[in-house]
Amino acid sequence: MTPIFLPLLAQAAPPAQNSSTTFIMMALMFVMMYFVLIRPQRMKQKEHEKLISNVKVGDHVVLNGGEHGIITSVKDRTVMIKVADNVKIEYDRGAIASVSKKSDVVEATTA
Repeated sequence: MTPIFLPLLAQAAPPAQNSSTTFIMMALMFVMMYFVLIRPQRMKQKEHEKLISNVKVGDHVVLNGGEHGIITSVKDRTVMIKVADNVKIEYDRGAIASVSKKSDVVEATTA
């Protein structure tokens, strides 16, 4: 072997790592992923469940498909929504994307 290649071979060899350092880095990555991805998603899901559980008759809702309507009756797992005159459709509660309360709509029209 010529002395020219010896510095290149010395650089190519990976440095020996301690297994505890690797474990700590993996744990830190998991903690970062929890706070960046998992925790905000859980908080958003809990907020949506609370929103769905508190719907009542007369609330104006927007559904996941973009339909707007007014809740006319509430059951355990479903809600009946009036989307037009004499048109009522029963949806699963999970289809509700957002709720704008009846009082909010009245305030918006008067202001």
